[in-house]
Amino acid sequence: MLMLVLATTWAHASNPYKRYTEALPFDMPEVKAPKIPHRQLLLSDFGADPTGQRLCTEAFARAIDELSQRGGGRLVVSQGVWHTGPIVLKSNIDLHLECGAVIQFAADENLYPLVSTSFEGLETRRCQSPISAVGATNIAITGQGVIDGNGQYWRPVKKSKVTDAHWKSLLAIPGSQEMKKGYWVPSEGYAKGEQGANMNIPKAQTEEEWKAVKRFLRPVMISLVDCKNVLLQGVIFQNSPAWNLHPLMCENIIIDNVLVRNPSYAQNGDALDLESCRNALILNSRFDAGDDGICIKSGKDADGRRRGRPCENVVVDGCTVFAGHGGFVVGSEMSGGVKNISVKHCQFVGTDVGLRFKSTRGRGGIVENIFIDGISMSDIATYALTFNMYYGGKSVAEVLADGNGQQQVDMQPVTEETPIFRNIDIRNIVCRRAGFAMEFNGLPEMPIDGIHLENVYISAQHDATFQYSKNITKENVNITLIP
Repeated sequence: MLMLVLATTWAHASNPYKRYTEALPFDMPEVKAPKIPHRQLLLSDFGADPTGQRLCTEAFARAIDELSQRGGGRLVVSQGVWHTGPIVLKSNIDLHLECGAVIQFAADENLYPLVSTSFEGLETRRCQSPISAVGATNIAITGQGVIDGNGQYWRPVKKSKVTDAHWKSLLAIPGSQEMKKGYWVPSEGYAKGEQGANMNIPKAQTEEEWKAVKRFLRPVMISLVDCKNVLLQGVIFQNSPAWNLHPLMCENIIIDNVLVRNPSYAQNGDALDLESCRNALILNSRFDAGDDGICIKSGKDADGRRRGRPCENVVVDGCTVFAGHGGFVVGSEMSGGVKNISVKHCQFVGTDVGLRFKSTRGRGGIVENIFIDGISMSDIATYALTFNMYYGGKSVAEVLADGNGQQQVDMQPVTEETPIFRNIDIRNIVCRRAGFAMEFNGLPEMPIDGIHLENVYISAQHDATFQYSKNITKENVNITLIP
């Protein structure tokens, strides 16, 4: 077995990420890349097949176990197509994909056992994620290769989002069905799971009921839970079954120079959902998704409030979001709170919404101390900037059709279920061509409070609207209405 062992660790004389935590409008500790022992194993030395003809699941597991027993190191995945079931990372390990390496996850639900997890902010069960780690310290996924989740095996498809030829090809897949007009699902089990589900959480109770709807329980592709010192760098993450990257309750995480992509028709195909994490850097990366691009979350409703872990101390810098429901998004699952977020030097091109803050009654939670500076946007389908406390209401198409996203609602008592959005600074924003300039749509019992807008230039078909909002200050805000 080929192995290289050195006594030292990979480390820089200085921390290249230090500058991102300096001169912030809030206190944030320095974030460093994980220290991985300078020990290296090749996946190919464990009997893995680089031609994509045989599963490499056992080879990945044995290689990771070997590295772990030796104290950690780098598992090198060389050029080739490596077809596999789930991969579980352990502490002190870097999964490194060399240029030309493709890890493609098998389209077989039997390879992905049901596990207890959290999805869309609620405690539930899902199929095991293609790549996962729980409670690990010092882990990394690096290199220049591709990780492909084979998401088309799992996801439903809406006819309105694909070509006629694509739709016909879906209907021809054995075992699949048009669950309702214009809505294709990959199996009868998927259709059964969706019937009566709360969003994406099924009503299954017994083990038999869970197994019967297993195909519906499509996993997030990269699930990192309660991990510390995490680095995702350089790799292409694509075609996820549900969300693509999902760090949950992690601390000290760096996402640097990655490409995260899903088809534009990918249901729940979020690129990045950072949930209840602390001390995170999202840098120089590109996101092209079928749902939200860069999304900050902290749990949903009672489950999120019970967890009580805000998403805090986050820097987003130098990122690009292409197609997706939102460029930078907070919510709607923000019940544990979101605070101390800096978003700088980003561009959103062709997203449905640019800057999107969303919640609804029942969530609770406080979103505050958000600082956004230097965002360029173009061809935004609906709002360049929106605060909407009625998530789950009108769709993008409905908003565009009636030209008015506002809703008249009655005041309700303020409780722990009332979401709060306050103290948000937004400056140096340029948006060319949006459907709507801005929307502030708060709750009558809890208005959006304390938003500062400065040096904002937006061209849009419709002007800004303000409802149930207070202490909104504007300095050099320019809105040009276009045909």
